[in-house]
Formats: sequence, C-alpha cells, structure tokens
Amino acid sequence: MIKLQVIGNLGKDCVTNNVNGRSVINFSVAHTERFKNAQGQVQDRTIWVECAYWTDRTAIAPYLRRGTQVYVEGQPEVRTYPKNDGSTGASLTLRVTSVQLLGSRGDNAGGGAGEAPAQNYGGGGGYQSAPMPQQQSAPPPMNDSFDDLPF
Repeated sequence: MIKLQVIGNLGKDCVTNNVNGRSVINFSVAHTERFKNAQGQVQDRTIWVECAYWTDRTAIAPYLRRGTQVYVEGQPEVRTYPKNDGSTGASLTLRVTSVQLLGSRGDNAGGGAGEAPAQNYGGGGGYQSAPMPQQQSAPPPMNDSFDDLPF
C-alpha cells in the first residue's frame, strides 16, 4: 500500500455530492515549495492534489473553505486525460482516508473565529479531536475558606 500525506491550503470551497447513495467530498489542496534554481534565483513550485473523501460523516464539509490549511492522507492515484492539443496530461488525485483542519490563511493560532478546532476526520468511523491551545485567563483569587481542605 502507498500512503500520501499532504499539508496545504484549499484552492476553493469543497463540493459534497451523493454518488450511488454514498457521500463524497471533493476538494483540491495546493502545496507550494520554495527553492533556488541553478542560477540561485528563488522560485516557487506549486503542486495541486485533487482529493475525494468518501464518507458518511460530512460534518467537516462546512469547514473546508478556500484558503483553509489542512492535513490530508490517503492513497494516491495518477489519472491521465487527453488535452486540447492532443497530448496526454496527468493529475495527482488522492482517495482520502483522514482529514485534519489546521487553520485558515492568516490565522496564526490555528483556529480563529468561525473555525472548527483541529480535528481528525476519518480512519474507520468517527473523528478524534486534537485539543487546541486555549488562552487561559488568570485563576480566580484564593479565598481563606479553602484553608480547611484535608490535603
């Protein structure tokens, strides 16, 4: 089995479809790498991965919006198609087994207003929640009435 893991941003909002009684969430993830070419110039290379997440648990769909950073893993497939000029093109697709929300673009804390906390959807039903760091307020002031505690 080959497993592909991708961290990137969604290029557009996801689309949820019903195919033969099963739900599928389709979305595309872009991963951009910065590198120096032979002349020493910094360049960007973006790889797009088309994702298909076959699941009955579509609660994540409203959070899969353009610009949201996600971690996805699954089984890769390369699909070929004829181009308009007669040549053959290829695209990388991923049959997703797990999705984890990492945040949205410009969101430094990993989950802003209106965002779901980082959650892992997939992997044999249900989802597992990864706790996000929360800003904690100062503890309440101590009262003398707690002095008689036995420990």
